[in-house]
Amino acid sequence: MPKSILVIDDDNSMREIIQASLEITAGLRVILARSSEEGLAKAAIDQPDAILLDLMLPQMDGITVLEMLRANPLTQHIPVVLMTAKVRSLQRRQLAELAVRGTIAKPFKPIKLAEQLQEILGWNR
Repeated sequence: MPKSILVIDDDNSMREIIQASLEITAGLRVILARSSEEGLAKAAIDQPDAILLDLMLPQMDGITVLEMLRANPLTQHIPVVLMTAKVRSLQRRQLAELAVRGTIAKPFKPIKLAEQLQEILGWNR
């Protein structure tokens, strides 16, 4: 059974690019969420193998979503990778405190996304 990844991003075209990239290049099962609330619900229900979370979300930002994922016993174990255009502003200490596996900078190369993600998650070993 292929690994599943939940993508939480409010940008329609970004979700489509990510989904195509991960399904085609890595054969991953991609679950899409267009809002923070939808992402939190799908994380708890679908129990994905990992979450790719955009930091810049309306209503509730990615950090708040991450804190809520960590506070929920159903989702606290799921590894999270952040996507952000502001990767430099996130210091390593801050990432460690957030307990995220890593970050992927936007914009990214769709052809390299699955490889980057699998490297961060240790899935290609």
